[in-house]
Amino acid sequence: MTNVSLKEPRGADRVSLDAEVGIRRSGLHPFRVRVFDASAVGCRIEFVERPAVGERVWVKFDGLEGIEATVRWLAGHIGGVRFEKPLHEAVFELVTATPKSK
Repeated sequence: MTNVSLKEPRGADRVSLDAEVGIRRSGLHPFRVRVFDASAVGCRIEFVERPAVGERVWVKFDGLEGIEATVRWLAGHIGGVRFEKPLHEAVFELVTATPKSK
């Protein structure tokens, strides 16, 4: 599958972030990556190892359990993931209030 345009309409408004999250691909060890923005239904992150579109990953924001997500698009090592279950409003507020990474 080819990369999807970054100008596709979003399912929800996103909040800009400059932080790190944990990411784990099935069967592989987790690692830290940069997250650029997030909404209650997904986020845009920088992958260290490029997954396939449609691949299942687990995103771990500090202080929360891993969130199951599916890779929806890729542009180089930047990609968008959609959470399997939207984040509760209170959880989303916690995620977007997280202190910025160094």
